[in-house]
Amino acid sequence: MSQTLQAVRGMNDILPEQAELWEQFEEAIRDWLRAYGYRPIRMPMVEPTPLFARAIGEVTDIVEKEMYSFEDALNGESLTLRPEGTASCVRAVLQHNLLYDGPRRLWYMGPMFRHERPQKGRYRQFHQVGIEALGFAGPDIDAEQIAMCARLWDDLGLQGIRLEINSLGQSEERARHRADLLAYLEQHQDQLDEDARRRLHSNPLRILDTKNPQLQALVEGAPKLIDYLGEASLKHFDGVQQLLKDAAIPYRINPRLVRGLDYYNLTVFEWVTDQLGAQGTVCAGGRYDGLISQLGGKPAPACGFAMGIERLLALWQDQGHKHEVVVPDAYLVHQGEAAGRFAFRVAEALRSAGFAIQLHCGGGSFKSQMKKADGSGAPVALIVGDDETAANVVTVKPLRGGYDQPPDQQRVNFDELADHLGALLFPMEDDDGSL
Repeated sequence: MSQTLQAVRGMNDILPEQAELWEQFEEAIRDWLRAYGYRPIRMPMVEPTPLFARAIGEVTDIVEKEMYSFEDALNGESLTLRPEGTASCVRAVLQHNLLYDGPRRLWYMGPMFRHERPQKGRYRQFHQVGIEALGFAGPDIDAEQIAMCARLWDDLGLQGIRLEINSLGQSEERARHRADLLAYLEQHQDQLDEDARRRLHSNPLRILDTKNPQLQALVEGAPKLIDYLGEASLKHFDGVQQLLKDAAIPYRINPRLVRGLDYYNLTVFEWVTDQLGAQGTVCAGGRYDGLISQLGGKPAPACGFAMGIERLLALWQDQGHKHEVVVPDAYLVHQGEAAGRFAFRVAEALRSAGFAIQLHCGGGSFKSQMKKADGSGAPVALIVGDDETAANVVTVKPLRGGYDQPPDQQRVNFDELADHLGALLFPMEDDDGSL
């Protein structure tokens, strides 16, 4: 006997009970984004590999070690499963000239792919909600995006998520800081771990974000990028901070917050928690004013962020949220060939009237079918047998308490069934407001 095939490691099935929780989360996300004027965009999951090498940076961990890249067997083109969404979104905006009539607020949701070591909150196929505001230059859009996150945490009832911010300044400011940082790290090269030595000359800024406890004292003593910022960069950062203070959003400036992608400049931020172990970042982003021109477009400012759905859902559940069980309005049981045909017609008619009807399939005794009806969670069972079929009626039997409908069950004419079921499930209020 052949072995049962399994999902690829780090790429997980989302089973019905979890999928219902995802749908609740996604519905909340859509309502939240509409409130801020963001419109949806959907990009392919596969892009040309050079897109990510140019956008993210060839010496980043993502491009060097984590991308799923392959050669198209038909034309030899190098393709990559998208490891993040910003580069794809900007590519789509440029390809379709979406900035021709002014700035855009866009959002997307879907799977991303990185070849990482799977652990809780970090998977090889993971899902993100991404938000991109393109064509906005001022600190107000930076602050608004941060405030958006604060509002979402409140809407979802999430606790214990804190905000860290920093400014990466502009490229010339980072260049001056990089030179001094490199000189400092070279003086202490014997203290660096293998990963830091690998990054020393290619991307020394990423060493500041090391999680190695043995390097923390060394990193704390390193030159701080914020000390190299010019007047314009400081003014922008001060503007963001003032708006956050006006909105009463607490934050901490983290001078070691650099993000893992090369396209960031000025404001960067992360929302972090201590409740998910090592994978504490649930949302992160910032400004990337140079990316549009870097990918061949006319220079334009931009700012965005992404949040990991798996991590947020894990936090949501850990804090006591449970998914709402979806149950049908009625479960329809039947027995006999003619009754089965009549039941099929009844189910379709009620669905046309707007009801969610679960029609029993697969046969079985009335007793076993009623057991299924009760287990479905439906408030009402609809029963069709030979007698009901001959009389063109359906027996309506409430399965839960709270229905003031004597007697316990009633036979209802087929033509009156939708109205009867509606009155039973959704009783109207009397004039005095009582039920």
